[in-house]
Amino acid sequence: MSATPDDLLKVPLNDLHIALGARMVSFAGYSMPVQYPAGLMAEHKHTRTAAGLFDVSHMGQLRLVGPDAAAALESLIPVDVIDLAVGKQRYGLLLNDEGGIIDDLMFVNRGTDIFVIVNGACKVGDIAHVQAKIGSRCQVIPMPERALLALQGPQAVTALTRLAPGVEKLVFMTGGNFTIQAGAQRIDVFLTRSGYTGEDGFEISVHESDALALAKVLLAQPEVKPIGLGARNSLRLEAGLPLYGNDIDSNTTPVEAGLQWAMQKVRRTGGARAGGFPGASKILAQLGGEPDSVTRKRVGLKALERIPVREHIELQSSTGERLGEVTSGLLGPTIDQPIAMGYVPPALAALGTQVNAIVRGKPVKMEVVAMPFVPTNYFRG
Repeated sequence: MSATPDDLLKVPLNDLHIALGARMVSFAGYSMPVQYPAGLMAEHKHTRTAAGLFDVSHMGQLRLVGPDAAAALESLIPVDVIDLAVGKQRYGLLLNDEGGIIDDLMFVNRGTDIFVIVNGACKVGDIAHVQAKIGSRCQVIPMPERALLALQGPQAVTALTRLAPGVEKLVFMTGGNFTIQAGAQRIDVFLTRSGYTGEDGFEISVHESDALALAKVLLAQPEVKPIGLGARNSLRLEAGLPLYGNDIDSNTTPVEAGLQWAMQKVRRTGGARAGGFPGASKILAQLGGEPDSVTRKRVGLKALERIPVREHIELQSSTGERLGEVTSGLLGPTIDQPIAMGYVPPALAALGTQVNAIVRGKPVKMEVVAMPFVPTNYFRG
């Protein structure tokens, strides 16, 4: 049964989205803008060439506070938290006891706390899980009063530097506290130079009472236009970034998903703090290349015909054997080619391998290709 508008939660900028002509949809239990009058293609291309403003306030934000906070979080994810320097950000994976991904997340060492952002559809369960597992070791403080805006694109830094001088000194995956001038109003924010589009940009955490003023002053910059969920999805897919619930889930391990790059050496076999996270024996075995420990791998796919291939479409061998399925797929607006992600057996994960996607009963040839599909433009200094 689908939710009615009255059942949906509202983000702080809901009225602004409607005033801007957005088409609103149900997403993660919220009423969210899927696109504005310009349309998905125009929004996607504007973000690739200028700067797009995304409302991602449905995401969950929380603080972990206390002298044991870093070690406590490290017990839940296969990532180095303890050695993360103040002001630095990392990508992490919250795991279950079988090594499956409960959620993917971002976290920052802010010195006084560990600031964590989780996916909107998972945040209630994530916060309950974290509280149950490490609530006795540190304070777990949800931040429902915070909105989250993402300013993405090659001109994002130009637009934001006018309002908050100093942000241009940040590099990818770093952050800090800033004050943004919105007319006579001064808005305190915490922001990081990061995002989920493959472009340079910023994610800005702001109190919900200041979110409207912040959005308006950002949209007043000549480089900036509002961007909806549709373009956010096409941008992240071109960047080869997995979407929780589509490309990764609680039955997927980091190694199967190709996310082992997020696991630092200190947490791997032979490292100073190897293991000690949920599902460690299974994941370390997969990293060690034990026979039959990995049965599938996430790969990038390009269709050899101009036929879009969507999620849940079956992937088959040339002889009709089922291999897996597409988890995300669309016509990439930047490269003007059908692209997808999906899972195949490891023996068929090599670049150049061809498989068939079964679209309306007919095979569409696809080739395994490297990701990202579009080169990333993160600012690393």
